[in-house]
Amino acid sequence: MTAVAGSKGRWDSEYHAPVLAAEVVSLLAGARRVLDGTLGGGGHSLALLENGVEQVTGIDRDPSALSIAGERLTRFGERFRAVEGNYAHLDRIAALEGERFDGILLDLGVSSRQLDDESRGFSFRPGAPLDMRMGSDADTDAATLLADEREGELTRIFREYADEPKAGRLAREIVRRRATRPFETSDDLVNAIRGALGARTDAGDFARIFQAVRIAVNDELRDLERALPALRDRLAPGGAFVVIAYHSGEDRIVKNAFREWSTA
Repeated sequence: MTAVAGSKGRWDSEYHAPVLAAEVVSLLAGARRVLDGTLGGGGHSLALLENGVEQVTGIDRDPSALSIAGERLTRFGERFRAVEGNYAHLDRIAALEGERFDGILLDLGVSSRQLDDESRGFSFRPGAPLDMRMGSDADTDAATLLADEREGELTRIFREYADEPKAGRLAREIVRRRATRPFETSDDLVNAIRGALGARTDAGDFARIFQAVRIAVNDELRDLERALPALRDRLAPGGAFVVIAYHSGEDRIVKNAFREWSTA
């Protein structure tokens, strides 16, 4: 089973462009049953199904992703099923109880569709609401987190998730501003970032800080830490576990886990 030559873009959708689809197909070659733990627009699932995987189960915590992917992959009939849920809490998904897979895939982070949908609040475009929840299972939204978290916890979030050297200054600026005006839209956080980091702050700084808040809202790194061993236990003997990570914190967690397993 090999990826089709010149296939770049053929598995893209309005929801997401899976830039490593060919590599995923190569790594999961020979798998009979695959769990796509971050279904998104279904690009990876489509690539796997078109390249001979017998059955793919896709899970996502975002109902809009499930709807888009489900419609896109309906032609595969019983070879594909979409299940609402969070890969980090597989034990809570009754439909998958006791199931094992020959291949498991995680494509971490946020999709282009989620970034482009201003109502979801993932971007720093002017006027976007401070939401950032990936699904209804998130305990809080960005506005509430910025309103309620202690200065020390905000400092930790910006230092650990954004590698921000002025994390403490930014946390203090947020606490100072929220005392007189609630954080409701992207403009409120952008102005706080500018106030703390200076007038030369650019889009790269906004992207880092907004990403850090999103990671905190969805508890992404702790979810990943909890999920990896549980997902490993769902692998059939000889199975393959593929993780695509973009954030340094995600990359570190995955590499440490895989290294530990390889020496156990």
